[in-house]
Amino acid sequence: MSENNRLGVFKTYKLYVGGKFPRSESGRVYEVTDSKGQWLANAPKSSRKDARDAVVAARKAFGGWSGATAYNRGQVLYRVAEMLEGRKEQFVREVAASEGLSKSKAAAVVDAAIDRWVWYAGWTDKIGQIAGGANPVAGPFFNLSTPEPTGVVAVLAPRKSSLLGLVSVIAPVIATGNTAVVIASADAPLPALSLGEVLATSDVPGGVVNILSGVTAEIAAPLAAHQDVNAIDLTGADAELAKELEIAAADNLKRVRRPQPVDADGSSDSEDWLASPGTDRLTAFLETKTVWHPTGALGAAGSSY
Repeated sequence: MSENNRLGVFKTYKLYVGGKFPRSESGRVYEVTDSKGQWLANAPKSSRKDARDAVVAARKAFGGWSGATAYNRGQVLYRVAEMLEGRKEQFVREVAASEGLSKSKAAAVVDAAIDRWVWYAGWTDKIGQIAGGANPVAGPFFNLSTPEPTGVVAVLAPRKSSLLGLVSVIAPVIATGNTAVVIASADAPLPALSLGEVLATSDVPGGVVNILSGVTAEIAAPLAAHQDVNAIDLTGADAELAKELEIAAADNLKRVRRPQPVDADGSSDSEDWLASPGTDRLTAFLETKTVWHPTGALGAAGSSY
C-alpha cells in the first residue's frame, strides 16, 4: 500500500495513575487544539473518582519512595532525563503544537526541561545539608534538625508552559521524597500525558507521580479537600480558584504554595521558567524533624563527644 493511501494512526492519550494508563472513570474526553484552534487529539477528562484513585496510588507509593536513599532518588531522576533525551523529537513536536512555538524554540524548551531534571537529580542528596543541620544547645546533647518529605502533594501544573513549567513543579516534589498527583494544563495537556509514558518506562515506581487531565477546577477541588493530601501547589490556579482551594486546604492544615507572581489574566504563567529555579520549590514541601541525643559521659579532661 502506498504511503498516500495509509490511514493515519492517531495517538490515544490516557491518564497515568499508579504506574498504569487508565481511561477516565467517567469515560469523558475533550478536544485539545493547537494555538491556531486546529484539533490535535482527544484527552481524557478526569473525574473526582480519578482524583481519589490517584491519591490512593500516591499514598501507597509514599513509604517506599520516601524510604529510598537520597542518592537512589537522584539516580532515578537522572534516568528520567535519559528517557526524555531519547524521545526528544516527540516532545519537540508536542510542545511546538501546544505552545505555538517554532521547532527551534520548542527544541530549546525541551532541552531546558531535560536539563531541569538533571539539575534536580543532583539536589536529592544535598538538600539535607541546606535545610538541616546541628543546632547549638547548652548541655551534653546533640541537637540535629533534618528535613523529611511532607507526603502526598497535589500539583496544579502551569497553564501555558506545558513541559518546562510542568517539569519545574514535579521534579522538586519527588526529588525530596514526596509523591505527587499532578493536574496537567487543561489547554495543553499532551506533553504532560506523554511524560507519564516516560515515567512508566524509567525507574520511577508506580504511584510516585500520577498525572490527570481535564478541567482544573473540577479535579483540584476534591484534592484540596482530601484528608489524605498533605500539601498543594497552586501554581496553575488563577487568583479566584487559588483562594477557594486554599480555604478547602485549611481543613486538614495542608501546606500550600501560593501562585506567584500573578499576571494580568490571573494566572502565574508570567513566571520565568528558564531562570535558575533555586531551592525554593525543594524546601516548600519538607518538614523539619529535630532530635535530641545525649553525647555520652564526660571525658577525663571535661570534654564530651
